[in-house]
Amino acid sequence: MLAQHLARVLLELSCASDVTTDDVPAMEQRFESLRGYSRLPRGRENHGCALTDEQVIAAVLGLVAIQPGWAGHVATVIARLKPVGGPTEAFGTAGDLTAALCHLLRDNASRQTLVSVRLSVAEAGTNSNGIAVITFDEAGERRRMTFLRDEAVSLLRPGAAAEAFDPALRNAPVSRELVLNRRFFDRLALRVDEARKHPLPPTGDGAEYDKEEAENARRERLGAKPSSRFLNIGVDNQVTWPRTEMRVKFDRYHLVMMPKTKENVQSVHIDLTANKLSMEEGMTVINRFLSVMTWCDDQYAIAEGGWGGGPVPVAVAKRNLAFTTAYQWLFDRDIPSSEDARRALALYREARNAEQNYMISYAVLGYYKIIEIHHPSWKVATKWIAENLPPILTDPYDQYGIDKFLEACGEEEPEIYIYAACRSAVAHASPNRKSDPDDTMELRRLHTAADVMRRLARRFISIELGVSDSPFPIAGKADKQAL
Repeated sequence: MLAQHLARVLLELSCASDVTTDDVPAMEQRFESLRGYSRLPRGRENHGCALTDEQVIAAVLGLVAIQPGWAGHVATVIARLKPVGGPTEAFGTAGDLTAALCHLLRDNASRQTLVSVRLSVAEAGTNSNGIAVITFDEAGERRRMTFLRDEAVSLLRPGAAAEAFDPALRNAPVSRELVLNRRFFDRLALRVDEARKHPLPPTGDGAEYDKEEAENARRERLGAKPSSRFLNIGVDNQVTWPRTEMRVKFDRYHLVMMPKTKENVQSVHIDLTANKLSMEEGMTVINRFLSVMTWCDDQYAIAEGGWGGGPVPVAVAKRNLAFTTAYQWLFDRDIPSSEDARRALALYREARNAEQNYMISYAVLGYYKIIEIHHPSWKVATKWIAENLPPILTDPYDQYGIDKFLEACGEEEPEIYIYAACRSAVAHASPNRKSDPDDTMELRRLHTAADVMRRLARRFISIELGVSDSPFPIAGKADKQAL
């Protein structure tokens, strides 16, 4: 049986499974996804390749996915589910779900005992998706055989009480199932057997492989290989950018650039494997690349967040940051009467914006400038920091990043570290305290410091300037009294 023939058979068998079922394009999408996961023969040259039993079953498992585009992933997840209690004599002592279903396809006697096969990719256990239950009659007794993921070690060992395990008690409070009965397997087995006895030639020109070939050509053009591990970074910028995705050479590295679309931001991608880089080194190379582009175009280029690990560069979606709304919005504050308070709030907003938008050096400098409003010299500023840092470092309700901050300080006093290694390092190009904003490790260090410095700046504004952070009018009056 050929893949295109199997698709028609599955469409026919599924036609009464729900109020709405797959149409031809949806089934084609399922098969495309299955080919993408190598569950079915790939390439136009295999257009006329007959399917094995395992491949037929993989297509059946692809029906479990609610969305056709996830068929390959879902089939891969549940194909190797293992029997609870270990292999038994049922279904040819099958060692996994695929083997059990292949046995059903081949053996008529086993099919005659079958009641149903229930398949689900729901979370059966914590962080463990996929469960299957084969119900069958044996010597007049209704029995079931349950299949789970490898993580269920205690249940999969030989001799475990298979019947004692209740497959209905899943971790997911809601789950969907695909239920296949004896008639399904009888009809499928009959059609497969007929196709093998009287093989038909493939029909059409293999158009179903057009998209796959286009994707293969794209991957080759972008330098993506099965061993690739791409780092994908979004870029907010006004530098000149290519209008189509392309592979470019920068120094001794190769990068992929993707354009801005309705859903995605401009992005830069680097194959960590091919370029022999760690994640941090790859990010540093991207920063260097954007710095040179900024210099050449005299426009901004901000590296945003991203991720890494996939074998193909993936476009980065536009940022859609969470925000806070309220049914009853209460805000009635006046402009602070104190010039120092007004300036401190302006500096705080500027520093907070810089921190949010990946300009961490300016955030560090902005938070320190707030403290300098009343403590302009380094001696009095570090003295104030030394006096006010302990409540922050020991705050039991907010210990986020404190360990990393103290680790970065090393043997240096925290107040001196903040002044010399953070404030002075980003404000001056000192040979003794170098700060390279392209270096990923340096950026990570400054982010940790900025988190602590932001808390110091808030403490200064709250205690020394008397500015409350409450939106209520009473707080506004208190501010005026304190100032």
